[in-house]
Amino acid sequence: MSSTKQRREPPPVPDPLTPLVDAHTHLDACGATDADDVRAILDRAATAGVRAVVTIADDLASARWAVEAADWDSRVYAAVALHPTRANALTEEARTVIERLAEHPRVVAIGETGMDRYWPGRLEGCAEPAEQREAFAWHIDLAKRTGKPLMIHNRDADADVLDVLRAEGAPETVIFHCFSSGVDMARTCVDAGWLLSLSGTVSFRNARELREAAPLIPPAQLLVETDAPFLTPHPYRGAPNEPYCLPYTVRALADVVGRPAETIAQESSATAERVYGLQSCCS
Repeated sequence: MSSTKQRREPPPVPDPLTPLVDAHTHLDACGATDADDVRAILDRAATAGVRAVVTIADDLASARWAVEAADWDSRVYAAVALHPTRANALTEEARTVIERLAEHPRVVAIGETGMDRYWPGRLEGCAEPAEQREAFAWHIDLAKRTGKPLMIHNRDADADVLDVLRAEGAPETVIFHCFSSGVDMARTCVDAGWLLSLSGTVSFRNARELREAAPLIPPAQLLVETDAPFLTPHPYRGAPNEPYCLPYTVRALADVVGRPAETIAQESSATAERVYGLQSCCS
């Protein structure tokens, strides 16, 4: 019992690694409800070298909240969309709300959207693949209309995601959040000029295909993220994740690709600034 309890304790704050940008997190799911909570999370992140985060929406309520959070703290930016598993909620009213929120200057991406083949049949009420495809296509069009990056969720759906992107035409900037596929998909994405964002899964010993793919990603196409409160890096897997944990992922990635963690931090942050159009936070 004591060992289980210990695994669920929040990880200790790692030695700082700076500058870092958490390219994909969920501050509301981390327990933040108001400006004070957001400030506390970002202050903890700052002690680990994380200077900015992009907080992601997966339904309408979290989309509204993410935009508010970006106004509460200058270190926070937002992305808005309906998660593919909730694609069946993309009504005309929902489209209108997301379009309005997407115009906000601190909304830096359209996402997370995409395809998920894992949850249908496992999760009650989960959108079916046909509904996901329709919603994905709509979000692709919104990214084009707003000129903002498209942030993709892809779970067990490489072929579906590529098929929709080819059919609709990819926007100028495409980001695969929590990239977890293998070498072939990594090569396809890199050749297309798309960006791959790596999370704590790169530290998991059983993520063999991802660990083989990671060295193929050029620095200018690499982002790093927590996807907090999920995917806490080894050796704290199963514990609650938060943006301050990002250095654990970057150091694990450094071991996988054989490059200094400090270099990855600098390069990934510069890429995040460029891709998201962030105010300079990493100089």
